[in-house]
Amino acid sequence: MYQNYTINQLCLPIDLEIKLEENDFAHAIVQFVDSIPDAVFLPYYQSMGRPQYHPRMLLSVILCAYIQGVYSGRQIQNMLIDSIRMRYLSQDQIPNFRTINRFRVHPIMNDILDHSFIQFRELLVQSGLISGSALYIDGTKIEADANKYSFVWKKSILKYKDNLDQKALENYQQMVETKILPELIDDLKDELSIEEIERIRQSLEEKEEQLIEAIDQTETVEERKLLRKEKSEVHKQKKQFDNFAQRKMRYEEQLVIMGVRNSFSKTDHDATFMRMKEDHMLNGQLKPGYNIQLATENQFALAYDCYPNPTDTRTFIPFLEKIESKIGLPENIVADAGYASEENYCYVLDETESTPIIPHQGYLKEKKRAHKQNQFHRDNWPYNELDDYYICPNQKRVVFSHYSQRKDRNGFVRNFKIYECEDCTGCPLRE
Repeated sequence: MYQNYTINQLCLPIDLEIKLEENDFAHAIVQFVDSIPDAVFLPYYQSMGRPQYHPRMLLSVILCAYIQGVYSGRQIQNMLIDSIRMRYLSQDQIPNFRTINRFRVHPIMNDILDHSFIQFRELLVQSGLISGSALYIDGTKIEADANKYSFVWKKSILKYKDNLDQKALENYQQMVETKILPELIDDLKDELSIEEIERIRQSLEEKEEQLIEAIDQTETVEERKLLRKEKSEVHKQKKQFDNFAQRKMRYEEQLVIMGVRNSFSKTDHDATFMRMKEDHMLNGQLKPGYNIQLATENQFALAYDCYPNPTDTRTFIPFLEKIESKIGLPENIVADAGYASEENYCYVLDETESTPIIPHQGYLKEKKRAHKQNQFHRDNWPYNELDDYYICPNQKRVVFSHYSQRKDRNGFVRNFKIYECEDCTGCPLRE
């Protein structure tokens, strides 16, 4: 005996929810999306035209597809037809793949993502899945979908720009000295601006037209010969200054795109060239990519951001500032030695109420036997705290001399204490 199976039999429509199990993750998606305030979705509302698909529905089906590893708009549309779970979340509405893709790139998605992480953390705390007492920060590099040979280097741009400025200034001064052009710039500086280069080019173009007219009106052979020679020089300079203007404009645009970075990709301006963890050729090749920072607790991602800096040290403070503005900082900030720097330690201790749990970069080395048995390392010397001096392996006192300061690339000032030995004359250990 078979179970009842009749495709052509008309059935009453029923709620698809009863076909889902109680522990199905679709219920968690509904609970999560419903917790996002209505004000977040208001910018998506339009009073004109046909009724829109509700943004909560679109967000729900996108999250459901992402959980199952589906990211294509067309495949999400197919899932809305085939999947009971997706049909329940969309309430039998089937938006077109174009609608799904437009929603994903809509400007309100930034606010939706920010509020999503806030509500996600609150639900985790309420469910007892996280304590909210610590954040575990780590980063990873993701390779960009860009040509790995489309690099633009800041040092090269600055070098080419300096050579261009020097050449343009020399050509202009030479033309003024030879009286090809009058002085067009009153306050001459070390370099010519794009507007000044364009003004010189226009003057050369006018000069060339005047020489052409003079050649046509002159009947003397020698005079025509001199005018043609002068016109040839003016035409040559005009082409050069036309090239100067285009190149200088391109260099300045590239420097604006680059910002504080040292490189970018021509096919993906947001990507920076950096070393990836996967180096299959073992040659340390730089590839365009992004530095993704994640803050987690109990394997739940609570915050994220994307940075162009290849090192984690310089992303730590801006990442914490973003987290503090969104969800606040917990009692403890946990990270690996890649985030260890005096600037980062000082920021957490002085600017926040959190405690940094970050080992310094020499922590593992200090635990090794070779380090502990190294008699020339300062950490292994006897120290007199009262008089502030060390005893070197030659049993001489190394006393405090003076304070010193150094400023790093980020402008952070580091303070150092300089110690000097009282007498190193004839020391048998110096060599």
